[in-house]
Amino acid sequence: MADSTPFTADFRSDTVTKPTREMREAMLTASVGDDVLDGDPTVGLLERTAAEWLGKAGALYVPSGTMANQIAMGSWGRHGDEVILERGAHILAYEAGALGRLHGLQSVTLEGNNGVLDPELVRAAIRPDFIHCPNTAAICVEQTHMGSGGRVLPLDNLTAMGAMARECGIALHMDGARLAHAVVRSGHSAADFAACADSVSLCLSKGLGAPVGSIIAGDEAFLERARVVRKQLGGWMRQAGLLAAAGLLALEHGVERLAEDHELARELAGALDGKFGLSCPPEGVETNLVLVELQDTPIDGPELCTRLAEHGIGVLPLKPRQLRFVVHRDVSGKHVQAAVAALEAILTSRLS
Repeated sequence: MADSTPFTADFRSDTVTKPTREMREAMLTASVGDDVLDGDPTVGLLERTAAEWLGKAGALYVPSGTMANQIAMGSWGRHGDEVILERGAHILAYEAGALGRLHGLQSVTLEGNNGVLDPELVRAAIRPDFIHCPNTAAICVEQTHMGSGGRVLPLDNLTAMGAMARECGIALHMDGARLAHAVVRSGHSAADFAACADSVSLCLSKGLGAPVGSIIAGDEAFLERARVVRKQLGGWMRQAGLLAAAGLLALEHGVERLAEDHELARELAGALDGKFGLSCPPEGVETNLVLVELQDTPIDGPELCTRLAEHGIGVLPLKPRQLRFVVHRDVSGKHVQAAVAALEAILTSRLS
């Protein structure tokens, strides 16, 4: 059966990638078992491989990145505790209020610089040990930072944040959904980044290209709590080796090629910046996300996305006057050209 999509060029997210032939073959032949009762051998191999890549004692395979993050939050916090986050963090802004709904946690939000928080401002936000104050349970960072267009949080900042958190006895969680992009862009290893944090998530189904699944990793004491929260959230799967087999290939063979996505994203930004009333300086594009500001266009983001869809181009409006293009394995230079041509046709016709 052929894969279907409403778009000829789909820039909505890197989650839309289709599994490769090699992934499908690996899924077909994967060794499986009941992961809850006896353990699934392919899931176990993926978890060990991911833990080694991240430099952590162990890891758990879960259905989604949101679940991975929420397992971490439920493992570090209790009802009434606080979590410190950057104002645009995915955990806060794009996980449907799960911090409060699932765990009874409240948030303290700080303004960051392209997602980067000042460790001393974070230190100042940690509550004192006082009966009238909530307990600060965790600090969260996001690598790469989606809200700033996939910017990479510098290793020295994360190292300082980790040292400060340990000094204060506060857990540091890294939402590493696109951590692999940071590894490729920076030249630092995943273990270098993950060493700054007590827990780290990793999405296998974004740029790495697996069809389903994420990882949550940490030390054994953390994982003991995390297994309970995973069970409570319904994230402990059965013959999940069928999915884990594709995740293994994604992790083992999908990282280095991300550099191609970064280059194509800069090409897209360069083709659009300063044209048709759009702004997206290519020097601000670090990884695979391109945020396009509608500075002087006759229509807003949602309407423009609707018009682009009529041309077969899938894009999401991140804000009323901002579009997000995500470059991934299943888009190419010809798709970039098609998107540029569609934008030119739509916007110049409206201006004429």
